[in-house]
Formats: sequence, structure tokens, C-alpha cells
Amino acid sequence: MECIPAISSMSLGRAAVHELPEKLSQAARAGFKGVEIFYEDLEYVASAHGAITLGSLYEAAQETRRLCDANNLKIISLQPFMFYEGLTNREEHKEKIETLKIWLQLAKLLGTDLILIPSNFATENVSGDMNLIVQDMTEVAELGLRENPPIRFVYEGLAWGTYIDTWERAWEVVQRVDRPNFGACLDTFNIVGRVWADPASPTGKTPNADEDLRISLERLRRTMDIKKVFLMQLVDGERMRSPLLEGHPFYVKGQPSRMSWSRNARLFPYEQDRGGYLPVIHVARVILKDLGYRGWVSMELFSRTMWDPQATVPSEHAQRGINAWNKLQTELGLAKRGML
Repeated sequence: MECIPAISSMSLGRAAVHELPEKLSQAARAGFKGVEIFYEDLEYVASAHGAITLGSLYEAAQETRRLCDANNLKIISLQPFMFYEGLTNREEHKEKIETLKIWLQLAKLLGTDLILIPSNFATENVSGDMNLIVQDMTEVAELGLRENPPIRFVYEGLAWGTYIDTWERAWEVVQRVDRPNFGACLDTFNIVGRVWADPASPTGKTPNADEDLRISLERLRRTMDIKKVFLMQLVDGERMRSPLLEGHPFYVKGQPSRMSWSRNARLFPYEQDRGGYLPVIHVARVILKDLGYRGWVSMELFSRTMWDPQATVPSEHAQRGINAWNKLQTELGLAKRGML
């Protein structure tokens, strides 16, 4: 197994603004080998043929698979299956399970065996009871194991998650679920964005940022079973010129500042000229060198630039992403070690 560069379809432009065929073409042209498909893309492909129905979604998945095959791109995952775990309304939970069954079929049609579940960031009707969270995640894992071939799930702790907001908490869930098809996603932005960065602070950092990150990464080295890491996502963040508080252009009432920051100001690594400032290469070194991760490394960008209607956005984002990957290979000596 080697490290293989991938990019999320969202990184190449919003589905409502940029067409999927162009995004996939530019990803392949830049040199990416895989792509994460967002459910939103499937909805827009389906809507192009009329009303969004179950049948049109399935057709959209088949069409997306054909486009990726034509561009020699492997679909590495379908995401994000949101607002799932810890729901206190169990009827709502049952509805989510029925929706998941549709996602299982979509994943098969796309030719991927991986569905990404981000930690729940709802603030109402959701519980932080770890027993309930583990119960819910075990349920999806069991559903995936019944498929032939099995469907895997990768759980990502978002920096603004209501209860699961660190890699440590997400890893605890993975360990307790203890199923072969349930693993962790290590995302450099979410790791650093929670323990080291704070966009609402004048410094852009937490009070004990450097020491807290050092301790967290040392814990990662000691405790993470790299075989249970199903996906790595590599992305940086932009330093805010002023604290992301009320009055800031990105501020949204009732929305965590880290979420507002993430939606508007992610960057690819090595883009300090655009304001990048997170020590994400330190995290990448631990995951790729110290722990020896081998697998897909996805460039997952969310940015206000994805809404730019300029036709050059997909190509520019694809080139920026692959440039970052190439620089990482050089700095960490990945190519020399035969990892790519």
C-alpha cells in the first residue's frame, strides 16, 4: 500500500456553481488519482434531469461513476452522512437509518466501499452519552457488514462537534465500536483547528496552543492503531485578520466560530501567501512518517472561493491541491521511500 493523492469534489467548486464533469476532468488533469464524492453533487446531477427522486439519485450515482471511470479517478468515499449519532428522538434515528440504507446503495453504484460520518454538531435533541453514541455507530457498522462486499464507515471528529470534537474522542468511539469496517478519519484541519487554533482569538491560537498540540500529537503516536485509520484529509486554514466574532464577515449567529471559519477559509498546505498558518505539516509528519499511514490522502477544501463563478476555479483549485501534495512529498521524503 502506498500514499495516493485524492481530492474532494467540493474542493473543486460548489456543486451549485461548477459542473461535476469539469471538476472531475480538472482533478484528473492535475494528477489526482481519486476523488471524494459529496452527496450534494449527486443531488445536482439528479436535478439536471428533473425532480430529485430515489431513481434519479441512483442514476446520478451511475453517471458519476462513468465520469470518474472515464477520467481514471477512483471514487474513494461518499460523504458526509451528517447529524446521525446521539439523537434523543429515536424516531428520527430510525429515519436516519432508512436514509443510510439508500446511501449504502449509492456507495455500491459509485464503486466505493467507504462512507464518511462527521461528528454531530447539532445543538438540540442530541446527547453526549457515549454509550448511546457507540450504540448508534455500532448499528451502522453492523448494517455495513451485512452488505456484500461490506461497506466501511470512517468517523471524523469535527473541531466544532457538539460532543465529539477531537481526534481522541472520535478514536474512543472507534475503539468501543470495535468492528473491522469502522475506522477513523484523521483530518489535519480538524485536529489543529481544535487543539491549537481559535479563529475567535486575536492571536488566532488557543492559550497553550503549542504545548497542547505537542501533547496531543505525542498521544496520537502512542495510542493510534494506524490500521484503523481509513482516510487522511490534508488541509490548512487561513489566519483571520480580526477575531471571528459578531461583526466579522464570516460570523453567523448561533454557529460555532470554528465552523464559520472552516466553511469560508480553508487552504491547501504551503499556502502561507494566502494566509495559511496552521502547523498541519507537523500533524502530517506524525501520521505519514511516525505512524506509517498508507492509503488515500484527500485534499478537502471548503472556502468562499468555491462560490466564485469563474470557469477557472476547478482548474485553479486542482492545481493548488496537487502542488501542495508535491511539496509535501518532497519535504517528508515520501517519493524517495516509494510511497507514491
